Amino acid sequence: MNYTLHQLHVFLKITQTKSITRAAEELHLTQPAVSIQLKNFQDQFEIPLTEIIGRQLYVTDFGKEIAVAASTILNEVNAINYKTMAFKGQLSGRLKLAVVSTGKYVIPYFLSDFLKRNTSVELEMDVNNKTKVIKALKNNEVDFALVSVLPKDLAIESEVLLENKLVLIGNYNSETNYDKAIPDLWYNTPLLFREIGSATRMAMEGYINQKKIQSKMAIQLTSNEAVKQAVIAGLGISIMPLIGLKNELDNQQLKIISSSGLPLTTNWRLVWLKGKKLSPVGQAFLEFLQKEKEAIIQEKFSWITTY
Repeated sequence: MNYTLHQLHVFLKITQTKSITRAAEELHLTQPAVSIQLKNFQDQFEIPLTEIIGRQLYVTDFGKEIAVAASTILNEVNAINYKTMAFKGQLSGRLKLAVVSTGKYVIPYFLSDFLKRNTSVELEMDVNNKTKVIKALKNNEVDFALVSVLPKDLAIESEVLLENKLVLIGNYNSETNYDKAIPDLWYNTPLLFREIGSATRMAMEGYINQKKIQSKMAIQLTSNEAVKQAVIAGLGISIMPLIGLKNELDNQQLKIISSSGLPLTTNWRLVWLKGKKLSPVGQAFLEFLQKEKEAIIQEKFSWITTY
């Protein structure tokens, strides 16, 4: 056996993503480079680690066992590095976050100064829809998750970071008089939804069901950015988090539409499993947030109160 730590890292990422393409994207490598590393790693074993059926990559039972061993080895190597930094008096380690899609407009501002002060901390952040974020939290794959809707079936602790407003938006230059069009607007204008599993979609569906709103047409899109661009293009209206709309509102591409019961208001919360023993890095990040969040909100998010 003559495998390298790099090969272990690449193989582990392949087993996590079930895809050479996605592994390459997350590792910031080319597909050929990942394929070569997988082949070189596989050549050291007589038993297949993966197999391709159709166009789908599957990890064999043997490959899954090797992935567990690879994860253990890499964790031990990281632990050695972190202990070395600790002896130098530097906070070090890996901070793992799972963030719901719209949270990408929030969490960077709460991370920036922490990472600048602790340059030996490594950040691993996955941005996904609510369902996948909660799954990562439930499986204890991350230190923290950032959500706007708390999971009901998990024992968790949380820290409120920021208020989350969801507003009804339409094209700013539309000829429709939005103020007079409600409730006909709901019926005659296509509604633009996020995909199933999105917290934004859940909130929008909850509002529509509560108000018994009916619409002639619904269009589903797979990201907030896609929904936003569709509204700007005049394809329909949607309920979206205010946090991701500042530039478009300021540039008069979008307009907030008044409607009974809106805006919907929740909170952005950093959550973690109850009873979880946080790593030194995780504990330091939590203490940083508790101390600095009000100053961050005032500096970066005071604009929210103007809408």
